[in-house]
This record gives sequence, C-alpha cells and structure tokens, in this order.
Amino acid sequence: MIRVLLADDQHLIRAGFRALLEAEDDIDVVGDAATGRAAVELARETRPDVVLMDIRMPDGDGLWATEEIVRDPALAQTHIVVVTTFELDEYVAQAIAAGASGFLVKDTEPVDLIRAVHVAAAGDALLSPSVTKRLLERVAGGLRPAPPAGELDALTEREREVLALVGQGLTNGEIGEKLFLSPLTAKTHVSRIMTKLDARDRVHLVVVAYESGLVQPGWQ
Repeated sequence: MIRVLLADDQHLIRAGFRALLEAEDDIDVVGDAATGRAAVELARETRPDVVLMDIRMPDGDGLWATEEIVRDPALAQTHIVVVTTFELDEYVAQAIAAGASGFLVKDTEPVDLIRAVHVAAAGDALLSPSVTKRLLERVAGGLRPAPPAGELDALTEREREVLALVGQGLTNGEIGEKLFLSPLTAKTHVSRIMTKLDARDRVHLVVVAYESGLVQPGWQ
C-alpha cells in the first residue's frame, strides 16, 4: 500500500485529490495539511511514501516544507511531488533543488496524477508532460557543479546506457524495456550508479547525464 500525504491550502483541491487517490486499491491517503509547517509535522507523524506538495501555502511554503522533509533522516524514504498551478522555470528549479522527486501542474489528467504517485513511490523522478525538456535542461545546470573529469569512469558500459536513459526521464520499467532487462535489474543498475556517483536521487542522475554529455539538449 502506498501511503500518501496531501499538502495544499485549498480544501477543494485536497478533497478532490483524496477522492481520486483513495479510489485506487493500492493507495492510502494518510493525512492532509493546509500549511507548510503542518505538512512537515504530519510527514514526521505519518511517514508517508509520497507527499503531493503545493508550492504556495501559508506558514512555510511548499519549497520550505520540501527542504525540511528531505533533510530529515527519518523521512529518507519519503518522496515529494510538487503539484502547483505555477508552471514557471523558477518554480521547477526551486522544487527540484529543494529535493522534490517530481513536478506536476494542477491541470494534470487524473491518470497522470495516479501514475505520478506510483512513479515517485518507486523512487523514480518525473516532470509533468507539460513541463518541457527545455526547462529540465535549464534546471539541471544549477543543481550540481560540473562533474569532475573522469567521474563516469567508475561506471560500466551498461551503467552508462542506463544513466543516459535516466537522463531522458525514463522509469525503471521503461529502461528495462529499452535494454531488454527486468524492471528489478534496471532498478539495481540505477541504485549502483547512484552509489558510485554519490548522487542524492534520480534527479541528480539526470543532472549528471546532461552535464557529462550522455544526454544532449534536444534529445527528444
């Protein structure tokens, strides 16, 4: 069962998301919060797998709340998907830099919201389909200094292939399909790459893929 926490200052948004998610057999909404501070407190209390986090909230906004949750060792297994009406470069950059695993806009189709919960719970990273690769490329440059020369030398050829696909935004399942691997094998490769590159999460792997040249702007 995937445990989800909702954080949004609009009651109707929280109620709508709750109704949508609780209709799924494998998702349980464990709480909802109307402020950033309440979201952090509830996250510490309920230990959710995924937090759907609004950006504009009182008493500590969603970016602050994301940073607080990400830096808490007890919440290392909690993944945050920022959901907002503001599809702007600065918000994408700040959300990902704060440690979010994904970014969605509020007009996302219900099926995409449900998919986002599953993707984030599995440890994958995602952006809203309407957030273009151009934004991701601009975000990437500010998250991590340029990788040292030879940083990828520790990776096997297969791991480089996997990293390139992570950089293109593919999930473990999609990587497995591309390389004729099981999703579990793909996940194992990703975990080993994260360890070798000392990457915090998959979003940082995307950054490495771009900055190392494994993925070029305009790949899509």
